[in-house]
Amino acid sequence: MPDDVDLLLERARVLFLDRSLTHGCAETTYLVLCEAFGVGDPADSSPAMALNGGVAYSGGPCGAITGAALAIGLLAGRRIEDHRTAKRVARELTMRLMDGFLVEHGAVGCRDLIGIDLRAPGGHVAYIRSGAWQGACMRQVETAIRAAAPLADEEAWEAAVRDILAAG
Repeated sequence: MPDDVDLLLERARVLFLDRSLTHGCAETTYLVLCEAFGVGDPADSSPAMALNGGVAYSGGPCGAITGAALAIGLLAGRRIEDHRTAKRVARELTMRLMDGFLVEHGAVGCRDLIGIDLRAPGGHVAYIRSGAWQGACMRQVETAIRAAAPLADEEAWEAAVRDILAAG
């Protein structure tokens, strides 16, 4: 899986660091994981559009986390027939991703991570000029992808599901 993850991270860099600024953190994470999981339309980032900047620039949960959560939910919905079980597995996998993200980055909220209020006048311009999107935010996208990408492997998926269901 390491080579596959490296390819996914390179794809994320191409999408996220494009100077056209077409794809934000949530969109990039969502698209790359949908491609890895073989779910959704890997060219359609619209389900994640409003999640960038911590949900509509509110500073809430990092878009890399919410983009990953969307992709994980799609994967769980495809692989687990029972809706309640799929929802439980998707929530638990996302919580685990968030826990690891918190350890690695010290926060899960966008505003806490970048130190900029994107909703404030000039906030988004300040964010772009700061270069945070090229550094810290790119690393956060990479963290979410590294955490979730192994779930594309059927054996890793089954092991994670067994672990969650055994926990009660």
